[in-house]
Amino acid sequence: MDFDGADALYSLAWVLHRQSHFAEARTLYERALPIYDKVRGTEHRDTGACIYNLARVLHDQGDLAGAQPLYERALAIYEKAFGPEHDDTNRARFNLARLLLLIGSPTDALNLGEAALACHHRALGRDHPWTKDSARVTANALDALGRTEEAKALRERYGVTEPEKPKA
Repeated sequence: MDFDGADALYSLAWVLHRQSHFAEARTLYERALPIYDKVRGTEHRDTGACIYNLARVLHDQGDLAGAQPLYERALAIYEKAFGPEHDDTNRARFNLARLLLLIGSPTDALNLGEAALACHHRALGRDHPWTKDSARVTANALDALGRTEEAKALRERYGVTEPEKPKA
């Protein structure tokens, strides 16, 4: 199969994922990924996007152990392809931070959340949904570390009054 076939698989997987057809989306992302690796290369942004979305599907299915290395790989690709300040790079940071909180790594989650928050705030502004998501995951990490007053102040500053409800 060529690049156009990989693109078709990826596009259909993306639609199925948005419709919560996780198993079907996962299968299509898994079929597209080796094609992207071969045709685009292992460090290309299209490959990174396929890996990132496969990680999100695994996360949505509750396979946190499977999602973590994929989020990490996608983040590394995005940092190289887009740079550390790019919105997509920081969205990947946010999602990895969210996962790290779920598996009990609040210090690592805090570091990623703070980095994503700083970049999203600079690039998108205080009221953008991605900025608020980054503020929420950062506050949740602070809570998990027992730093409740800092978490409360951060939530108030960004207008995110409720901690995110875990999805997996």
